[in-house]
Amino acid sequence: MNLDELLKEYSELELRLADPAVHADQHQARTLGRRYSQLTPIVATYRELEAARDDLGTAKELASEDETFAAEAAELEGRIPQLEERLKHLLIPRDPNDDKDIIMEIKAGEGGEESALFAGDLLRMYLRYAERLGWKTEIIDTQPSDLGGYKDVTVGIRAKGDEGVWSRLKYEGGVHRVQRVPVTESQGRIHTSAAGVLVYPEAEEVDVHVDPNDLRIDVYRSSGPGGQSVNTTDSAVRITHLPTGVVVSCQNEKSQLQNKESALRILRARLLAIAQEEADAAAQAERKSQVRTVDRSERVRTYNFPENRISDHRVGFKAYNLDQVLDGELNAVTQALIDAEMAEKLAQHS
Repeated sequence: MNLDELLKEYSELELRLADPAVHADQHQARTLGRRYSQLTPIVATYRELEAARDDLGTAKELASEDETFAAEAAELEGRIPQLEERLKHLLIPRDPNDDKDIIMEIKAGEGGEESALFAGDLLRMYLRYAERLGWKTEIIDTQPSDLGGYKDVTVGIRAKGDEGVWSRLKYEGGVHRVQRVPVTESQGRIHTSAAGVLVYPEAEEVDVHVDPNDLRIDVYRSSGPGGQSVNTTDSAVRITHLPTGVVVSCQNEKSQLQNKESALRILRARLLAIAQEEADAAAQAERKSQVRTVDRSERVRTYNFPENRISDHRVGFKAYNLDQVLDGELNAVTQALIDAEMAEKLAQHS
């Protein structure tokens, strides 16, 4: 879509959002408002650029009569290229999921109990990061390990403002490798283990229609680590989506109904990701970067405890503040990945 079309769309959105009837449908109003927020920086920058160009023409005309206008013209000649560059960045097609919330799965892999403990460390890192940004988190499902880690844990993360969670955490998908002395190691030797992270944009019901006839729902008794019973009723739920073979299970809640709703949330997110893969080759390539098997050779990031070092292998990012990163200071890492993606897109559209 070119700039003229975006300006026309923005004007139409202004008219629609001024109509009280639109706000009677909360989903429609939210969708239109979100799009309006996306276009606002583009329109504001375009208007600022046009005003600067007009002012430059006027200042040049009057510069011979008044030195003040000559200085203003020089200032505007320096500012206009900056505005043009900003507009160029804003016009790069954005990820349509950037304003969505996410569902994240963290899975222990090679390394046994140490990998499960590392999965717990990653969960805490993301929870602390979300807390720093004022995001809301919800543990949807867990499979705890004997020493307090997680064999598998699913968390929902929701933003409060206009910026979606996906825009910052979509890069987290992949295999995360840890190098440290495990608590189970008596000889003090450094071990390497891995945990896998999967990130899905959370799908609303209008994004993905799930036909109840396509579901097989099984209920069973929840169990904790070591086979310990969580409760004595068949409250755990396993949902199989028959057309795709996707299986989701939840046992965190005591209520079978709550577990079913949580499982459906995860299922919709997974089905949305599958649908986008099939519809968009670029999305498919992106999903391939996420974890397929939790194998150390497919790592996207390494957490080296002896050196207090974190390394992201996709963009060559390296920092020696691992303790702070694990405490939720992820901004430098995520920004490096955002900047790399932006540079790639600029190269493609230059």
